[in-house]
Amino acid sequence: MHQSNNLKMRKTAEMPLTESESYCLEEVRRHDHDRYLTTLFLPPLQRADALALYAFNLEVARTREIVSEPILGQIRLQWWRETIEGIYAGTAREHPVVAALSETCQRHNLDRRKIEALIDAREVDMDDGAPSDMPALEAYAANTSGCLSRLVMETLGATSEVTLTAAEQVGSAWALVGLARSVAFHAQHQRIYIPADLLSEYEVAQRQLFDLKPSVGLNKSIQRMVGVAETKLKQARAMGAEITRPERKGLLLATLADRYIAKMRKAGFDPFAIPTSEPPRVLRLSWLAWRGAY
Repeated sequence: MHQSNNLKMRKTAEMPLTESESYCLEEVRRHDHDRYLTTLFLPPLQRADALALYAFNLEVARTREIVSEPILGQIRLQWWRETIEGIYAGTAREHPVVAALSETCQRHNLDRRKIEALIDAREVDMDDGAPSDMPALEAYAANTSGCLSRLVMETLGATSEVTLTAAEQVGSAWALVGLARSVAFHAQHQRIYIPADLLSEYEVAQRQLFDLKPSVGLNKSIQRMVGVAETKLKQARAMGAEITRPERKGLLLATLADRYIAKMRKAGFDPFAIPTSEPPRVLRLSWLAWRGAY
């Protein structure tokens, strides 16, 4: 922890942060620590842009967790739609994340439709039922974390479709790994992201899952989800030769995904046996960033 904080101080000292940028940094550091760590290896201005996008993502991604009823979530998402409209109309609301995001959108001329798509994608979270099949889950992953990673890559100056596609693949894989790791958490809240066709194929009863009862079929379902994530990571890495070294720093989530996959595999993909992970080692990320690896 001290190592992480010291590195944060060295990195952020390169450029004074505005009040809104500091707010975004702290929100992402506290609630999306893995993504926060990957921003430490970006140039100061691009780091601020990435943190603004990640903080905005947190605002919409946490919607279902912080509301008691789906209808309240719909209201919150609509507030953010109107807020984005204000950003692009030059009448941004007073909110630290909005202020930082507005600067980022203007600085990089980000497509408003892509920002709004991140909000629209969270409509799925208002329905606690399982996605119908793996393609539906993949679409959700692409429209949320995949789209977010693509936008972050644009702030790094990437214009090549190969690079942007690699970012989307890494982001989508990250979402799938995150959902696989969170099966127990979602089950406690009577929610499920394992595709219905997998539950059927492996004879996993939804009631059994909500009762937090482990089963071989449940483990196999999660393993299938993780297998799709691994395929996406492999595809993203196959594009590495066409991605510049600075741009590869925007893909460091891939190596963190590997770390979580290894822990799930060690636990036999049992969602109730996955150990609580310690924060990734910053020195290892530094080494990978220096090598241009992901």
